[in-house]
Amino acid sequence: MPLALVAGATGAAIVLIASGQRWAEALASGAAGGTLPVTVTGGEVSGLPSALALVGLASLVAVLAVRRNGRRIVSGVLLLAGAGAVASAVAGARDTSALRSAAAEVTGLTQVPLSGIDHTVWPWISALGGLALVLAGVLALRHGAAWPAMSGRYERTGPPGVRAGGRGERRPGRGPGRPADPERPEEMWKAMDRGEDPTG
Repeated sequence: MPLALVAGATGAAIVLIASGQRWAEALASGAAGGTLPVTVTGGEVSGLPSALALVGLASLVAVLAVRRNGRRIVSGVLLLAGAGAVASAVAGARDTSALRSAAAEVTGLTQVPLSGIDHTVWPWISALGGLALVLAGVLALRHGAAWPAMSGRYERTGPPGVRAGGRGERRPGRGPGRPADPERPEEMWKAMDRGEDPTG
């Protein structure tokens, strides 16, 4: 479980950081014969890796909150989110459509020749983050059934004053069936909490 948590959280963080970095750059030829530098970030190339990283991060938290079949379903979502992040990052590693759109916006021309196109290493770093999410999903599917779930010790399973085992809770100073004394300080505070006037 610790390995899955670390892999999932680290992978999601890597994908999110990589999406904000420069993925590609080029020179766009303007109408006057000059060139303008154009760069695009991972989020401009594709918003899928960062979106799927957030889905994976939410699934990682949900794995600990659910049990049995729900845990297997959430683990599968985590695995698929990681695989999708990898696929979209690899697809964006050679994509030039975002560069062409940015060049058209900068020059005001619809068809802009690009030169010196260069793709950075950040798409591949994003893909590595997606692989870490995949690893977390595989571990959750394989071993998640044995992991502990969030504690339910604070959940109320019965009416006030009755414990989960069904036995009434004995309070000091009050015997079974003994009515509450309205003159006692704690009873006066309870009356004020209910909006009643204990002096009336």
